[in-house]
Amino acid sequence: MTIQSSAQIGKVIRDAVVFNVKNWTDDMVNSDSLIQSVQDLFTLLEQRKVDYVLAGGIALLHYIDGRNTQDIDILMALSSIEKLPELKIINQDLYFIRAAYGELQIDILLTKNPLFKKVFESFSKTQQFLDRKIPIAKVEGLLLLKLYALPSLYRQGNFARVGIYENDIATLLNDYQPDLNLLLAKLSKFVNESDLAEIKTIVADIQNRINRFNSESR
Repeated sequence: MTIQSSAQIGKVIRDAVVFNVKNWTDDMVNSDSLIQSVQDLFTLLEQRKVDYVLAGGIALLHYIDGRNTQDIDILMALSSIEKLPELKIINQDLYFIRAAYGELQIDILLTKNPLFKKVFESFSKTQQFLDRKIPIAKVEGLLLLKLYALPSLYRQGNFARVGIYENDIATLLNDYQPDLNLLLAKLSKFVNESDLAEIKTIVADIQNRINRFNSESR
């Protein structure tokens, strides 16, 4: 899948929303306005000169096929929110903000979190991703964010989301073969020992699945 325009991003999100039966209600999101909201958001970020990095499922579309998502994830400083009064804050905690822009849901990962700041500063790059240049998390940055989140998702008992994250991790590891030991060493600076041990166990299991798949597919 090649994403060439913000309209296409809007269609990816629209399809994810429209074909999720949980959203089949009388006040269902208008698909055309959702596409327009995506286009307007990227224009607004550019016009206001907001420093941000695209992450999450949309960023993954730049690297892997078949990813689906209902929202946009952005790394951003809390101070940048002041440049975007159009955002409607739905809820907020120390490191996360969920907001709405028109029909579009936006998850903001605040760079007040040390790992989010590290990815923002060191594991992102600006490139021609859509119909404009967009700062996007690198493969290593996406992996750091996904691995960092896994222990919390396990504690929450969020089985469905764990499966999505682990599949994203497995696909990125298989397709790009980054230096995983180096990534885990970097991650160790941002998680406690028990979480790091759990992450290493999960990664070992994922690597075994990758090895089994590659062996059987030959």
